[in-house]
Amino acid sequence: MPVDDVHDGNGPPDSSQPVPDLDPLFDPKSVAVVGASPDSFYSGNLVENLLGYGFDGTLYPVNPGRDEVWDRQCYDDIDDIPETVDLVVVSVPREHVVGVVESAGKRGVPVALVLTAGFAEADEKGTTLEADLGEVATEAGIRVVGPNCIGVMASKGATLTSTCSREPQPGGIGLVSQSGALAFTTFFERAADSDVHFSHIVSTGNEVDLAAADYVAYLAAQDDVDVVCTYIEGVDDPERFLRVAEDAVRNGTPVLTVKIGSSELAEAATLSHTGSLTGDDDAWEAAFDQTGVERVPDIPDLLARASAHTAYDDPDGNSVCIASTSGGLASLLTDMAAEREFALPDIDGETERELLDIDELLTYGGFNNPADIRGYGAYVLPEIADAVTDDDAFDAYVFAIGLPGVDERAETIAEDLETIAAEADDPVYVLWTGRKEPDDPTETPPYVRLRESVPVYEDPSRCLDALASTIDSVTARDHLTDQPSRGDLAADARRAATNIDLPRGRVLTWNESEDLLDAYDIPVVESRLATDVDEAAAAADDLGFPVVLKIDSPALPHRTDVGAVRLGVDSVEAARDAYEEVMTAARTAVDDDDIEGVLVQPMLDDGVEAITGIAPDEVFGSLVSVGPGGVLVEALNESATLVPPFSRADARAAVEKTALASLLRDRRDGTALSVDAFVDVLTRVGDLAAGVDAVAELDLNPVVVTEDGPIAVDALVRTRE
Repeated sequence: MPVDDVHDGNGPPDSSQPVPDLDPLFDPKSVAVVGASPDSFYSGNLVENLLGYGFDGTLYPVNPGRDEVWDRQCYDDIDDIPETVDLVVVSVPREHVVGVVESAGKRGVPVALVLTAGFAEADEKGTTLEADLGEVATEAGIRVVGPNCIGVMASKGATLTSTCSREPQPGGIGLVSQSGALAFTTFFERAADSDVHFSHIVSTGNEVDLAAADYVAYLAAQDDVDVVCTYIEGVDDPERFLRVAEDAVRNGTPVLTVKIGSSELAEAATLSHTGSLTGDDDAWEAAFDQTGVERVPDIPDLLARASAHTAYDDPDGNSVCIASTSGGLASLLTDMAAEREFALPDIDGETERELLDIDELLTYGGFNNPADIRGYGAYVLPEIADAVTDDDAFDAYVFAIGLPGVDERAETIAEDLETIAAEADDPVYVLWTGRKEPDDPTETPPYVRLRESVPVYEDPSRCLDALASTIDSVTARDHLTDQPSRGDLAADARRAATNIDLPRGRVLTWNESEDLLDAYDIPVVESRLATDVDEAAAAADDLGFPVVLKIDSPALPHRTDVGAVRLGVDSVEAARDAYEEVMTAARTAVDDDDIEGVLVQPMLDDGVEAITGIAPDEVFGSLVSVGPGGVLVEALNESATLVPPFSRADARAAVEKTALASLLRDRRDGTALSVDAFVDVLTRVGDLAAGVDAVAELDLNPVVVTEDGPIAVDALVRTRE
C-alpha cells in the first residue's frame, strides 16, 4: 500500500525510548556564560546563584565589553576559551543567539542553555529566528534548552537560573515545567517552605530542540529521581511524550502531571457521530490513563503526592489502617477512604485485644477502622503503633492528629511519630490538622521538625490523595508490565495495514468500507447492493424478512436526514416500494451519478446497540470513541475516549466506564451478552485507527451486539486528502 496510508510512528516499535545525555546540562564541569554581566538580571543572578550554591567547576564569562567579572578573566568569544566547555549559557540579544549557538556547536560544546526571549512567543521575526536556531542546532550537533528559558537546577549538580532565592537541598523529585516562572518561583519555593525538595528542575522554554519528553526520559533514568513531575501546557509530539512516560512508569518511576489546556477537535466539521462524543479534555485524560500518568489538579496537590513517592516505599496493597484523635475526623476520613477505594479491614483479633489493654484509650466495646483513639491516644502513640503495625492485614497507616502542632505535648507527639515512621515496615502517613502558628514566631514548631524526616500533611484530602497516588502507581506499573508497549501496538497495527489502498478525500462507498473493515476482522451485516427494483426485491426475498433498505451514496453520509432509509420491510412488494421511496428521497439531495444504489440488509432487532468509531484530533491525530449506540447516543450522552494505539485491556476499561457494559450484562428481556466480544471489535477499531493514516473518520453506529456476536449494521468512512 502507499507509504502515506500508514502511520510512520514516533520512535522504535518497542518499549525503549532514547534517553538524551543531559549530564553536561545538569552537572557540568565547565560552563561558559555568553553575555555575562553583573548588571544583567538574568545572566548576573544566574552566575551569582551558580557560584553561591556550590558549583565547583570552571566558569568562563564571555563578554567582549568587559575584561574581568567575578574575579575572572572575561573572554571576547567562545573560541577564545582555552577548553571546550560542557555547557554554554546564552544571554545575548536575540539577533545574536543563532550565531553564538552555531559557534558553540562547531567548538564541540554538547549543550546550550538559551535564556534569551523574543522568539516564537514574541513576533514574526522571532519565529524566523527560532526556526533558524533549530536548524543550526541540528547542523552543528548541539542540544539546545529553550530559548526563552529561565534555567535548570540539579541539587547534586549546578544551579543555572536567575530566580532561585535559596540553595537547593537534595530531594527525589524531578520537575519538568513548561512555565519557567512557575518552576522556580512557585514549585521550588512552595516546596522548600514545606521541606519538600527536588533532585532536578528544568524550565523547557520554547523547546526548539529538547522537549518535555526528553527531560522526562532523562530524569526517569536517574538513580536519585524517585518521581517525575511535569507541568504541561502543550506537546508538539504527544506520542513521543506518551511513550516516554509509559516507559518511566513501566520501569518503576511514577509520572505526575499538571496539564492545563485541552485537546481540540479538528477545525473541519466532522461527519461522524463519534466526532461529537469527545470533549475538549477527554483525549488527554484517556492518554494519561493508558500510559499510567497520574493527572493532578494543582500545584499543592502535585507537591503533596510527589513527597509521598520520595518518602515511602511502594505499599503492598490498598488495605489501610487509620487512627484518629478525633471521632469527627475519623468519620470524615472514612468517607474519603471509600471515595479512593481503600480497603479498611477490621481491627480485630490480637490487634484489638492489645489496644483494649491500653488504659489511656478509655475505649469500651471495641475498635472500628478508622479507629477513634481520642485525644488521650496522643499520649500512647507508640503503644498503639506497636499493636497495629504488627498486623499483616494492613499495607499502610495514617495517624490523624487533630491537636496543636506547636505546644509541649506536640514535642512528644512529633518525636513518637518520627520513631513510629522510621521503625514501621509499611508506610506511615502523618495528618496533623491542629494549630500551626506558635506563640513565638522565632521558634521552630515540633511539627516542622517532624517534617524534616517524613511528610506532614495538614489537609485530609491531600493526605489520602498522596497515599492513593503511591497505591495507584503500583497498579499502573503492574498493568503496563502485563501489556504491550505503545510502540509494539503501533508496529502491529501498521503490519496489519499492509495492502490497504484507499481513495483519498471522500466518503467511501459501502463496498469500500466493507473491504476496509474486513481487513481488520470487524464484522459487518450481510448486505446486497441493488441498482433496480427487481434486484432489491430479489435480495430482500433471499435474505429473509424483515429487511432494511437504505441508500448507498458517498455524497449522502447521513441518509436518514433526507428519509433515504426504510426499516422493517416485510414483503417482496414492500421491498419494491421501499426501493422507489429511498431512491426518490435521495434524489432530492444528490444527483444520480452520486448514487451507488440501494443496500438491502437483514434487520437486526434482538441485541444491544453500541457505537464506536474514529474521529480526527489536532493533537493526537485520531481518537476512538465508544458508548451505547443508536437512540441511546443522545439519550444517555455517555461515551469513553481512547487514544490509539491501545491494548485490549484499555479497550475493556473504556467500555466499563460507560453504561454499555451494564446494558450488555443486565438485559431485561434476554440473556447477558458478551462484553468481551464487543471489546474485541473495539480493539480492532483501535488497530485500524493506529495503522491506517488515510482514515480521517469512521462511524459504526450502531454495532448491534447479539448472542452470535457484534455486527456493524452501518458504517461511515471518510478519508483524508
